[in-house]
Amino acid sequence: MNLFLSAELNRPKRLIYKHNLIPINNLKTVFREIRDYFAGNVTGITRDEKIAQNIMRLLFCKIFDEKNTKENDLVEFGNRPNENENDFAQRIIQLFENVKQKYSDIFETDETIEIQAKDLSFIVSKMENNSLLNADRDIIADAFEELIGTGFRGGEGQFFTPRNIVQMMIDILQPKANEKIIDPACGSGGFIAHILKHFIKNNEHQHFIFGIDKDLFLSKLAKIYLTLLGESEYHIFCENSLEIPKTWNVETQKHIELGTFDCILTNPPFGAKIPVVGNDLLRQYELGFYWNNDGEKWNLTKNIRDKQPPQTLFIERIIQLLKDGGRAGIVLPEGIFGNPSDRYIWEFIRKYTSIIGIVSLSQETFQPSTHTKTSIVFLEKKTEKRQKIFMAIAKAIGHNKNGKEVYKINKDGSFILDKNYNKILDDDTPEIAENFKKFLNNEPFTESHLGFTVLTSEIKDNIFIPENYNPELKLKLINLEKSGKYKLVTIGELVNKGILQIKRGNEIGSQYYGTGQVPFVRTTDIVNWEIKIDPVKAVADEIYEKYKKSQDIQVNDILFVNDGTFLIGRSAMVTKLDVKCIIQSHLRKIRVVENEELTPFYLFYLLNSKVVQEQISKHTFVQATLSTLGNRIMELILPVPTDRQEIDRISNEIKSIINKKCEIREKTLEVIDNSI
Repeated sequence: MNLFLSAELNRPKRLIYKHNLIPINNLKTVFREIRDYFAGNVTGITRDEKIAQNIMRLLFCKIFDEKNTKENDLVEFGNRPNENENDFAQRIIQLFENVKQKYSDIFETDETIEIQAKDLSFIVSKMENNSLLNADRDIIADAFEELIGTGFRGGEGQFFTPRNIVQMMIDILQPKANEKIIDPACGSGGFIAHILKHFIKNNEHQHFIFGIDKDLFLSKLAKIYLTLLGESEYHIFCENSLEIPKTWNVETQKHIELGTFDCILTNPPFGAKIPVVGNDLLRQYELGFYWNNDGEKWNLTKNIRDKQPPQTLFIERIIQLLKDGGRAGIVLPEGIFGNPSDRYIWEFIRKYTSIIGIVSLSQETFQPSTHTKTSIVFLEKKTEKRQKIFMAIAKAIGHNKNGKEVYKINKDGSFILDKNYNKILDDDTPEIAENFKKFLNNEPFTESHLGFTVLTSEIKDNIFIPENYNPELKLKLINLEKSGKYKLVTIGELVNKGILQIKRGNEIGSQYYGTGQVPFVRTTDIVNWEIKIDPVKAVADEIYEKYKKSQDIQVNDILFVNDGTFLIGRSAMVTKLDVKCIIQSHLRKIRVVENEELTPFYLFYLLNSKVVQEQISKHTFVQATLSTLGNRIMELILPVPTDRQEIDRISNEIKSIINKKCEIREKTLEVIDNSI
């Protein structure tokens, strides 16, 4: 044991009266110190989950003691001078027995304090002089999320919705204390707790907040969270929100009825690996059936599905829970907002609700817990549809992919400071919330990626991805055309005119890898405008002959990455060294057939230009497993110069670069061929 801990354990003890307690201001730090103590000194309890469980038991002992001790009486939750370890431990154990009786819906009768007396003394000493009941609620929330986030995030795949996202959703929907509010997938209670804090901050004490989660332990955590915030009349139920409501517990049915809620804020579980199955359950939902497309719209069929991802059914259950005029904010995986196969979902949503807005969240939002990109849909249960939808793109989310806070910086790399000389978090959500509120109040705001409006009539093919409608990019293209120096033309228009040909590659099967010397070019092989040869994936000549005619690779063809996370938009030009190859299905071969309007080298330049790369990013739909540009490659707008000399000038520069790269590769191969 180190000297600091030894001193902590052996410091003189004093009698502590309730009126001596001072509000705690560093509970998160206290939890970290306790966890470090566990890790280094406590035998038998080293896993974060066990540590967190025992700390929570002690937290409730502390709260119970504060609530039930008179101002001038000694607290039970504290060390006392001249008291042996056994008597001290028994006093704390008895305190927990009283807690279990008081909070029987949270703690099981067989739960115990699993900490030896000496270690218990140290842990109690870290909190004994402070008051939890009089502490600032933000301090409690910070500490609780730190504790639970560390203890329970990994194993069950559970994670908190970042508090800035929750706060943005609250700021936008503005739940009111007299409204009936629910989170039907409440987990450990993050949304409910922050709504409660919102009411406390506004001095609104009458509230009707409810939560449901099918995980018993998480629903208990939600109760713990609310209790720590001072809420005693919580309504948290352990149920499957997607089940038939009449199968719920009687007490749940008493409080939770479809069509009765004013406001819903939630982040439902999502994933194809946890599908909902069962005819009885699925037939409750229109989205539990197949839909078909007649060419104009999606139509509901009578054929029930075998399974459906939970996030899809949660959308319908949320709409069922809302009363007429009720509103909701739902965090969903971005695939739903753009996947062609999911567009029937939006047919359903638009049938029963009016969409208020969509906020696209950055890829880092839920990292490091999950890499799934998400967006938030805000809707209201109304048949009268809005003519305009608010959209925004949160590029900065306040933390990086490792969960570390990120701050705004100046061009010289120094931190941007506020008037109190504090670093400013690099977070777009507060400004997005402000712009969204102005939109809802019909107030003017400056349109940018932090907030812009889209006419519902402009929504194409039920695609609700904000990046697809970003006004900043649209304005940039308009200004190029207005300059008179460029004409705008889409790749699709060039294909229709016969100027371009686009062809997809093939999948040959990994069993052929390493069978020969012919390169099998994959997305990862497109690097720095060149095709990188990976001999491990090379295939036999027989395989090449099978695909040679259909793929028809020629010099000056452009290989373009059309599918694949983080690589979409990369391209390389085929040289004489690359003609003998097979290309993967995630690549597109683009060929300039007629060059009166365009040359292959200028097209290559355009595909790598900022204005086209921004469009590629805009049209790329990020899914859980694979991102894709799909046929939206045809929608890419190319600014082609009206001056043919400009086309030729840049074409010659690009051609020179490609030729030099080819010469260097050729010399490199010669050296290798002539090596020992």
